[in-house]
Amino acid sequence: MKSRNDYFSNNVGVSTLPLVMYIDMNSYFASCEQQRHPELRGKPLAVITYDSPNATVIAASIEAKRMGVTTGMRMPDARLLCPTILTSTTHPAWYRRIHVDVMGILRSYCDDVIPRSIDEAVCNFHSYRLVYKDLTEVARQIKADIAAQYDYLKCSIGIAPNTFLAKLATEMQKPDGLVVVTPENIDEKLAAMKLTDLPGIASRNERRLLLTGIRTPLEMRHSSPALLRKVFGGVVGEYWHKRLNFGEVDMYNRSENRTMSATRTLSRKQSENQQELESMLIALCTRLEQRLVKSGLFCKEVSFAIRYADGTRWDTAIKLADPVQDGMELRSYIKQRTTDFERSRNIETLLTNKTTNITVAVQGFVKDTVMQYSLFDNRMKHDIVRKVVYQIKDRFDQKNIVRKGSELFSPFVMKDAVGFGSVRDMGLNKEGGVRNKHMLEEDADPHTPRTIVIRDRVQIAPPPPEEIYDDIGASDDEFSSFSGVITHMNEQKTVASEKNLEMWLKNRK
Repeated sequence: MKSRNDYFSNNVGVSTLPLVMYIDMNSYFASCEQQRHPELRGKPLAVITYDSPNATVIAASIEAKRMGVTTGMRMPDARLLCPTILTSTTHPAWYRRIHVDVMGILRSYCDDVIPRSIDEAVCNFHSYRLVYKDLTEVARQIKADIAAQYDYLKCSIGIAPNTFLAKLATEMQKPDGLVVVTPENIDEKLAAMKLTDLPGIASRNERRLLLTGIRTPLEMRHSSPALLRKVFGGVVGEYWHKRLNFGEVDMYNRSENRTMSATRTLSRKQSENQQELESMLIALCTRLEQRLVKSGLFCKEVSFAIRYADGTRWDTAIKLADPVQDGMELRSYIKQRTTDFERSRNIETLLTNKTTNITVAVQGFVKDTVMQYSLFDNRMKHDIVRKVVYQIKDRFDQKNIVRKGSELFSPFVMKDAVGFGSVRDMGLNKEGGVRNKHMLEEDADPHTPRTIVIRDRVQIAPPPPEEIYDDIGASDDEFSSFSGVITHMNEQKTVASEKNLEMWLKNRK
C-alpha cells in the first residue's frame, strides 16, 4: 500500500492497466428531487433556483433530457419542447447529504477517492490490484450499494488506465452505464466519437485541431506530441498526448483551498430592493466566514464582483494589511472600496436594480496555527470568541440556533445555491466527521413551504423531516403535522398554504 502522502499524485510513466474508476451520477440534482419525492419519478422535471416563469434550468431529469431539455435553457423554451415538464426549486443541503453518503460508499472499497464535484468522483485502485480481481464486479457492487440506500439514483461508471479516459468512458453510456477502456478497444471507441465529445475540447480547440488536419479523437491520439504542442500552444498539447496514450496528468487532489468564493444570482425582486442587496452582501461574507473558521484559515485578499443585466460587470481586488476571518470585516473592506468608487464617479450606488449576480471571493490563506498578532492587538480575543460561537453551533447541531447580530436582519435573504465547488468543505476531518456539517443544513426559512410546481393538479405533501426547524417552540410532532404545499404551474397559485399555516397555529393554541 502507498503512504497517504503518495495518494492522488500524477504519474509521468504510462500504465495500461484499467485501474482508475470514475463515477458520474446521472441527472444528479433532478434525480435527488425524484428520490425525495416519489410523485415526481418517471416524469420530466426541471430543477430551478427560483420559482419564476422565466427561470433557468440548472438540471433536467433523464425524462426531460429525452425531450430535448438541457441545462441553461429558459423555462419557456423548455415548455415548448416538453409541455408536461414539472419544476422543483433547489435543495442543495439534500444534494450534499447524498454526496457525503455516496463518497462513504466509495471509500468502503478504496481509500484513494477524489471528489471532483458534487456528483462526480475518481477512485484510484492501483494499490488494490491484488485485492480485486475484476473492477467491473466492484463497479456493479457500488451501483447496488447506492441503489440500496437511494433506489432512484443511477450512475455511470468508467474504468480505464487513467483519469481522463475513465471520465470519457462515463460519457459513452448514459444513464446507468458501465464502460471499460483498454489498449485493445480504445481506438475503436475513439473512432466513433467527435472531437467535441472529448471533455475539454470545445469549438475553439476543435477549430485549431481541424486547421492542422486532425479531424477525430483517433487521429488526435496518434498525432505526435510536437504537433499537439503546436496546436495547443505549449505543454497543454503534451498533456493531451499523455491523456490519450494512458499517461496520468489529471489525478491530483488539492486538499487545501487556493481560493474560496460565495456567489448568488439575484431574482428581479431582490435586485429592486436596496436593503436586500445589502443583506445579500452580508450573507455572502458570513458564508465565507463560516468556511474560513471551519478550515482554520484567515485570508489576505478579498475580491468582489457585480454582474449586471446588460452583461457588463464591475469588480475589484483588495489586499489586506492583516489576515482576516470575520465576515463583517470583509464586508467593511468591500463597502469602503465601493464607496470610494461611487464618490469618484459621482454615482449613487453600484448595487443597482440591474444587478443580476454578486460574488465575494477570498484567497491568500494563512493557517490559524501560525497567525501572528500584534502585542497590543485585541484581535486574538475576537478570533477566539468567533471560533467558540461555531463550536456552540456544532454542539447543538444547528447553525441557526446561535446567530450573530449581523445575521439577524433578513436572515433568510440568501437562497442557497448548488455547491459545485464546496466538495472540499464536505471532506472528512480528523474525527471522521464532515469538515463543515453546516453545509448539510437547510438555509431556507422554515416557515416557507418548499415549492414543487405540477400542472393541472394540486397535492398537499408533508415536508421531509430535515426541512423541519423548530424556532417558535413547537415540538417535532406538532411540526410534522404541518404540510408543505405543491402548487400549480400556471399563474393562479391559489393553494391553501396560508390557510394551512393559520389552522396549524390555531390548533397549537
